[in-house]
Amino acid sequence: MRERALDMPRDRSIGTCAPNPAVDPAIDRLLEAMPKAELHLHLDGSLRIGTALELARSRGVDAPTTWRGMYQALVAPMPCRDQAELLRAFDLPIALMQDAEALERITAELVESKAAEGVRYVEIRWGPLLHVARGMSLAEGIEAVMHGAEVAAARTNTVVRLICTALRSHDPDGNVRLAETASRFRARGLTGWDLAGDEAAFPDPSLHARSFAAARAGGLRITAHAGEWGGAAQIRRALQVDPERIAHGPGAADDPALMAELIARGVCLDLCPTSNAQSGSVASISAHPVAWLHRAGVPVTLSTDDTTVSDISLTDEYGRALRAIGMTLAELWAIDRFALDVAFADEATLAPLRVEFDAWAAGIPELAPAAG
Repeated sequence: MRERALDMPRDRSIGTCAPNPAVDPAIDRLLEAMPKAELHLHLDGSLRIGTALELARSRGVDAPTTWRGMYQALVAPMPCRDQAELLRAFDLPIALMQDAEALERITAELVESKAAEGVRYVEIRWGPLLHVARGMSLAEGIEAVMHGAEVAAARTNTVVRLICTALRSHDPDGNVRLAETASRFRARGLTGWDLAGDEAAFPDPSLHARSFAAARAGGLRITAHAGEWGGAAQIRRALQVDPERIAHGPGAADDPALMAELIARGVCLDLCPTSNAQSGSVASISAHPVAWLHRAGVPVTLSTDDTTVSDISLTDEYGRALRAIGMTLAELWAIDRFALDVAFADEATLAPLRVEFDAWAAGIPELAPAAG
């Protein structure tokens, strides 16, 4: 597999399928019915508009009072001027998520929304240190998210795992304490550790090496955001903290040697084409390299990043990958199924899901890989 990435031509148009803009109701229904796994999803970027209106009223938060106004406040521009503009879309949700009741409700609603579109396994990430401004402790905030996930998972029969996200801009000592606190919830399904935030202002993830070490010592599995700014160089920097997966990283497609390293190390890119176009890390959805990376053998998954900030469902994202990017149904299915091989859950949890996914796909010829 290593040689495959090195030998592929640099022109990413070679060997790709032309985008297919035609709407096909049969394919739309297939995408809706497809059991899905989503590994890159932010809680504070996925707040329901109606819930935001209610929370703003009940918490006395200065915010729009109409549906249209709240929509415009929570959905980021397409495209944004830069990553920093995209991140500003999270300011209001974070202001609304400063008590346990709000955190629990928003988490439960997100699980329910994902279950409604056929997401059978979901990893939800959030930054607990962003939710302590009004006196809630770290442990109380984590408990609230955990409880919301547990209740909704039981109600919807959805498998949920949580990823604790540290911020690049936060004090390294505080992130160590966060890792230690988060690790105490591992047995209940908080299984991952992440680093996110403004890469341009805080480009070096190694400043938080001690928090990554603390997370590992506590049994958490490691991912890190990289490449929304700075391209391949930032992805290489993220590899210094030895992640299993990288959140984003589309710029890897510009560096064949980096692609080969990702393949050799088995590091997966959790890609989000719509969000990547929104942040400006790719020129457009149609220019996103997910198809190129997948065909080159780089491990990739497909997610939304933020259902509200990007105004998209996972089913929508699959449709755009099919029509705008030119992926095939078989490729989409292979990426979806592969997510269960790199998910931050134990084998006893994932094995039944693999059986379920495979049984669903067995009778659908369009999902079988092409011969030859």
